[in-house]
Amino acid sequence: MPDTPTPATLHKSPGNAPTPGPPGAKPGSGTGGGGDGGRSVSERGRTVLAVGVVEKIAGMAAREVSGIHALGSGLARTFGAMRDRVPGGKSSIGRGIKAEVGEKQTAIDIALVVEYGVVIPELARQVRENIIDSVERMTGLEVVEVNIAVNDVHLPDEPEFEEEEEPITAPGQRPKLK
Repeated sequence: MPDTPTPATLHKSPGNAPTPGPPGAKPGSGTGGGGDGGRSVSERGRTVLAVGVVEKIAGMAAREVSGIHALGSGLARTFGAMRDRVPGGKSSIGRGIKAEVGEKQTAIDIALVVEYGVVIPELARQVRENIIDSVERMTGLEVVEVNIAVNDVHLPDEPEFEEEEEPITAPGQRPKLK
């Protein structure tokens, strides 16, 4: 079948020469002006977004709102702090965020630690609005819900991370690495 164009030949048309359209169509008769057979750009392939992409965008959007001390539950922050101390370890922008991503929609759950004194319902509204705006703008997905769990309130005199005293090692015993 030498008359049937391959995808490679469709993209290698010299200059302004018309490119073949769908089978049975006259050369140059495509409505998209480039042999696209009238198909829109969105019909020529799929874009798949990883869950981590949506989680990172939501994490950055949440951090833009003042009044948030940290993202994640106490356990997630503890594991994250340990991961940050490991050489070569990466800090996770999406820590404390879970997303479900479909082809056209996404749902997001976020866990927060807020600063003492903020009005939590107002903060939640701002976080929700900022996440929805950022995720929809950057991904094109419809955000169907943003569920916010406020897990703690950070008091001004609380330390950032509670450090445990280092245990004294017995002779012949290895010290624990940090």
